[in-house]
Amino acid sequence: MTAPHSGAHPIEDRDSQGTPVPGRGSERTSLREFLALAVLTVLAVLLHGYHGGVEDAEIYLPGVLKNLNPALYPRNAEFFGSHAGMTLYPEFVAWSIRISHLPPAIMMLLWHLLTIFALLYACFRIARLCFTESHAVWCGVALLASLLTLPIAGTALYIMDQYVTTRSFSTAASMLALACILERRYVAAGAWTVFTIAIHPLMSLFLLVLAGMLVLSQLARKPASALLAILPLTMFPPVSASYRLVIDSHPYFLLTNWAWYEVLGMLAPPMLMFTMATVGRRACLGPMARLLKVLVAFEAFFLVVALFISLPGRFERYSEIQPMRCLLLVYILMFLLGGCLLGRWVLRRQIWRWALLFLPLCAGMAVAQVELFPDSSHLELPWMRSQNSWVEGLDWIRTHTPVDAYFALDPNYQQEPGEDVHGFRANSQRSMMADYWGDSGSASMFPALAPEWNQQVAARRGWKQFQRPDFLKLRADYGVNWVVLERPGVAGLNCPYRNERIMVCRIE
Repeated sequence: MTAPHSGAHPIEDRDSQGTPVPGRGSERTSLREFLALAVLTVLAVLLHGYHGGVEDAEIYLPGVLKNLNPALYPRNAEFFGSHAGMTLYPEFVAWSIRISHLPPAIMMLLWHLLTIFALLYACFRIARLCFTESHAVWCGVALLASLLTLPIAGTALYIMDQYVTTRSFSTAASMLALACILERRYVAAGAWTVFTIAIHPLMSLFLLVLAGMLVLSQLARKPASALLAILPLTMFPPVSASYRLVIDSHPYFLLTNWAWYEVLGMLAPPMLMFTMATVGRRACLGPMARLLKVLVAFEAFFLVVALFISLPGRFERYSEIQPMRCLLLVYILMFLLGGCLLGRWVLRRQIWRWALLFLPLCAGMAVAQVELFPDSSHLELPWMRSQNSWVEGLDWIRTHTPVDAYFALDPNYQQEPGEDVHGFRANSQRSMMADYWGDSGSASMFPALAPEWNQQVAARRGWKQFQRPDFLKLRADYGVNWVVLERPGVAGLNCPYRNERIMVCRIE
């Protein structure tokens, strides 16, 4: 076995006779293995698709764009700026755009590829600690790459989104930190942990707890049963009437709102991981048994926290912690190690067995993604003309309206047919009144925004019945001077742009 570099040495387990069984995770990764990971990264993006301006990109991308051009978003910037102020993500990504001199859309695509590559590389290192057979290691990594857009129980998360956000960076950095801990490279693990805290403070909570449990399990030579996370409780004000509306718009915050299949997705992993840990211990698979047992304790800890938060009353103020998002790390490691076991004992080196597993699995994941964005290209690449009518309209807004234009849309515009959850701010680079779905996410994390969010959404109640006097009232009350309407539109408005679905109109 090649000697570990930089003086590092992997964690060791022992077989039933007490013989050490070292892993191989500290070996140097060969150029061939790096190339294989790069190919797997590209294949993963081709499989799961790319949509640079959808869903949570509406929160994070405007922060980057405003960092590059402070004149953007003169109104309501707090609905994405609150997140930006808590993380170095906007500054970090904007810095990379400045030094590379690449267009922001191209750089965001490159970061999407790089964060997926970093995640797969970290998982490759973890798998190599537990399995000596290369086909087992690659099966685990390939299975995870095939499941990147798998929904994680009731958390409203995927393993990796179809676009880059702070979570893309924090997920990859968290896994790299865990890989370093298992290899006992604590300085490198600390560096990745600090980066995770800087890039996504909330998700770093889960890394800190799991990392603490793993370190304690290594020092004590037995799984850590718990690690208490001390939270600054003064950060969470009492639930107001406005914040109650925010919580109601995010039912996944509370376990009591989860559907039965989401609860099953939460309870099944501990049982499966305990079984895998038993198998791993008997087969002397490096640190796998200890890692899985720590994961069971890790999920149990946050499950108790989630149950307390779900109780009606004063604990609901902590719902923004979203403790069951711990399942992100659980799912990654469960599928990685489960895939390794499949590769070792079931698929082995038989190509037909690999095809029997991966061809239907990848086909199902691809079909699900196409159905999720039915009116958009599977790959919305920066240099390709969009096939989505809403995106075409938002592109026109970006190039034909003043930077200080202030727009009003249906508060539920992202749920409209053909919209495919494309964010207005992310695609048009213009200010808009707060919407119901995306901006409620900001209000959920920053309760001080809840009253303003509630007021702006309420001002457009009954939007589909609005006529010219209603739009004039929005202009008088909020300073709105442009609106985006679905066809056939409203009489009496000057609409310089229209396509088969939407119209862009001035309020004069």
